[in-house]
Amino acid sequence: MVRFVADRLVRLVAVLVAITVVSFAFMHAIPGDPVALRLGEHASVAEIAHLRASLGLDRPWYVQLVLYLAAVARGDLGVSAFDARPVAEKLTQYFPATLELTVGAMLVAIGVGIPAGVLAAVRHRGALDAFTMSAVLVGVSFPVFWLGWMLVYALAVLPSRIGLDLFPISGQISYAYAVPARTHVVVLDALLAGNGRAALDAVRHLVLPAITLGTIPLAIVAKITRSGMLDVLSSDYIRTARAKGLGARAVVMKHALRNALIPIITILGLQTGLLLGGAVLTESVFAWPGVGRLAFEAISNRDMPLINGCLLLFATVFVVVNAAVDVLYAVANPRIRYR
Repeated sequence: MVRFVADRLVRLVAVLVAITVVSFAFMHAIPGDPVALRLGEHASVAEIAHLRASLGLDRPWYVQLVLYLAAVARGDLGVSAFDARPVAEKLTQYFPATLELTVGAMLVAIGVGIPAGVLAAVRHRGALDAFTMSAVLVGVSFPVFWLGWMLVYALAVLPSRIGLDLFPISGQISYAYAVPARTHVVVLDALLAGNGRAALDAVRHLVLPAITLGTIPLAIVAKITRSGMLDVLSSDYIRTARAKGLGARAVVMKHALRNALIPIITILGLQTGLLLGGAVLTESVFAWPGVGRLAFEAISNRDMPLINGCLLLFATVFVVVNAAVDVLYAVANPRIRYR
């Protein structure tokens, strides 16, 4: 296990360095000046030159890259070129919202996708199987932004016309609730504050964006679960378990599903890493203050320190999630061991 952890740390450092080098080279090749965007079109040449020098943007890009890598090694992600706020502070403020949204989306994907895949496999070639796979195809085909708007219209706008306030259409919590930001995960902060009504309101705000973001992972999880279960259910040991008189529930849940978990865990890890990387469209539709919107704004403003900070965060999360998936393999299958 020590060797496994050390290997993952080496990979993480290599990935972060590679991403930083590529992003620096790419962003410097794009036309535009972040200093001019920040100061506006009426700024004088002297003002632009002064700000460029104070931000270190007057140096060659490779010098900036070396200085940035040295700063990151010290734990300093720099300051935003657009508003001069520390990048680490902005990431700390925005990432918990994306984490909250991702957890909600994955709960939807797991809670619906795995049971749907299991039922489809058990009822293979039946009406339930056909319905599930058709729903999976539809779920993957819908654009996220269109699905978000349709959910808002069907579950928020239409009910409001008859006096029903089912779900809010934007934000994380209503303005009526003032919750101390301890973790920046609003549902958790409301619970820590002992405010049950605020927590319930935060969950209501979370439902529509979580369903929107979780639809595609749900469809993929259902498809992978069905495929894995079909392979396992045709195995010799499953036929042996049935021949010994085990009930259908025990055969499916205790023997088949556990042995089909490896591909399911793999896809869950990949989807979690992707969603934590920033769900730009979902966050934009629901005005969700997550890191996806932050990255989009950084790219629009050519805010290089913030762009690099977002990329480093995305890469770190993805590598860590995949390392956690590798550990879960050993939990799901005792035959897998890391040395």
